[in-house]
Amino acid sequence: MIEHQLDVQAPSHQYPIYIGSHIINQFDLYAPHIGQKTFIVTNPTIAAHYLTPLQQMLSEHQIEHTAILLSDGEQYKNHDSLNQIYDALLTHHADRKSTIIALGGGVIGDTAGFAAATYQRGIAFVQVPTTLLSQVDSSVGGKTAINHTLGKNMIGAFYQPKAVIADLNTLNTLPERELSAGMAEVIKYALLGDAAFLQWLEQHMAALMAKDATLLAQAVYHCCQMKADIVAQDEKEQGVRALLNLGHTFGHAIETEMGYGTWLHGEAVSAGMVLAAKLSQQLGCLNAEDVQRVEHLLTQAHLPIAPPKFAYPKWLAHMSHDKKVQNGQMRFVTLTKLGKAVISQIDNTDLLQRSLQDYLA
Repeated sequence: MIEHQLDVQAPSHQYPIYIGSHIINQFDLYAPHIGQKTFIVTNPTIAAHYLTPLQQMLSEHQIEHTAILLSDGEQYKNHDSLNQIYDALLTHHADRKSTIIALGGGVIGDTAGFAAATYQRGIAFVQVPTTLLSQVDSSVGGKTAINHTLGKNMIGAFYQPKAVIADLNTLNTLPERELSAGMAEVIKYALLGDAAFLQWLEQHMAALMAKDATLLAQAVYHCCQMKADIVAQDEKEQGVRALLNLGHTFGHAIETEMGYGTWLHGEAVSAGMVLAAKLSQQLGCLNAEDVQRVEHLLTQAHLPIAPPKFAYPKWLAHMSHDKKVQNGQMRFVTLTKLGKAVISQIDNTDLLQRSLQDYLA
């Protein structure tokens, strides 16, 4: 049953987001977007739950399909996995009328989306996100990428899906750690642009972490609506869309330093948002109580609020590879108040060092 539907009005094209229960195998949602050759990109963990029913749906409608199982984990969002997809597409003679279905979380969506963007200069793909993080964030907006040892998501393309099909029932099989990681992105939306949503999360976090279906549906819809509005204004991150990177400059540094997959993306973003709040405090925008409020909400979501300790030069080296760097100047998403974010160019690295002072090796 579809509980919410909204459209992303991206400049490149418009596409629907369907949010509901038991919709992952609802063929009419896929039918307008898939060709006679369809490739399902997933991983063994997700495949054990959802691949066979999806294959049966395609078979019932005479759709030729091939499953491509990538290894599970952020450390596999790389060239090897990308080439595994290309190999299958070429082996099975995929053409420009073929379709990729990305069945999984952010790693699957990002990698499969980048394959779709680049195979024969672009083929259709459908996002079927199965984690909270991918449902509220990575499946929407057309950011596709793989990681490099020197930086996260540095090789990619803006390429919008034909549709997003978010089945909330998939969250029932989500481990608690993955649920928390997704909740970091939910909290991010509140901090960067919606103070009322922040209050709502503070009131309902315990129930959300207990997987209250009604509240999770509301949270997913609200985040998707916020992201759809931002993408409609700025599809390729030339302006306001950069605000969606709140906590990510610090977070990506953590992931790169620790090795992809050691910290989940949402865990790194959580610690990164605390650092962004502390940087905002150094800039004179937030006070200590504001920072404590951020930390308390993240703690309620069972998320880390302190990053791992490593040397300041390593922080600087990793953050210098951030996509927001312009003309050699580092830029960060900071908060003028809780619920309002801006982009700040940081010329004074002493501010950064003071923000990180408790976490330096």
